[in-house]
Amino acid sequence: MRPPSVLIWLTLGCALVVISFASIWIRWAEAPPISIAVYRLGLATLILTPIALSMRRSHLRALTRSDLRYALLGGICLALHFIFWISSLEFTSVASSVVLVTTNPIFVALGSRFLLRESVPLSLVIGIAISLTGGILIGYGDFLAGPNVLLGDGLALLGAVMASAYLLVGRRLRAHTDLLTYIFVVYGAAAIVLFVTALLLQQPLVGFPQETYVWLVLLALGPQLVGHTSFNWALKHMPASTVAVIILGEPVGSAVLAYLLLNEPITLLKAIGGLLVLAGIYLSSRR
Repeated sequence: MRPPSVLIWLTLGCALVVISFASIWIRWAEAPPISIAVYRLGLATLILTPIALSMRRSHLRALTRSDLRYALLGGICLALHFIFWISSLEFTSVASSVVLVTTNPIFVALGSRFLLRESVPLSLVIGIAISLTGGILIGYGDFLAGPNVLLGDGLALLGAVMASAYLLVGRRLRAHTDLLTYIFVVYGAAAIVLFVTALLLQQPLVGFPQETYVWLVLLALGPQLVGHTSFNWALKHMPASTVAVIILGEPVGSAVLAYLLLNEPITLLKAIGGLLVLAGIYLSSRR
């Protein structure tokens, strides 16, 4: 049974607010990017484990080999998304990083059309175009700032590609897999991939300042368990391309928070870009 549209949009709106804090908390966390990602997914998985094992054992046993392969693929894509995106925040501004990492509607729309055989209405295409135009304006000032900034932009774009694959896998699995089972398996797979990567690259997992652990816990509870889980819940009720467009609202929230908390200025271009992003989301939501 599909929940009321109002409930879906309210849930996505709350998720959008929560994930907008992610880039701020990552900036404040004094830890390497992979270490941050390990804690974000690892803590989220630990919280889900007793719930999933006590309430969803039959659902876990019902997963087919194909489901497990797709879940593992989704976990790998999610892990790579966080590695690329969190690393990008070391080289470029919050606004530019978040804008580029949320360009995934382009890749999701293409994947939805050619891989999932979902229709992509003209209104959604126009909404994507408007939102992406706004996103480009938000991050335009950093594009020519130097090689390090361009490296950060490139990492954020790679993060967008991985996020797109993660959403497409989620759309496929969520069609017949309940939410708790799906996020437990995918988040767990991502956590394992990240943990192994941290060990291979000899990234520290302990010895951080006490405040850093606060930001790491908040990342797991807020952007991951509330934000990402809300988007995964919505994937059962709307196309992946539509969910991807909603996530384009994150640059607006992140830019405002970066201005208030990190003293990163909001230029006229960024303000205009934010309005275009919101306009694109509104147009897409009317379909």
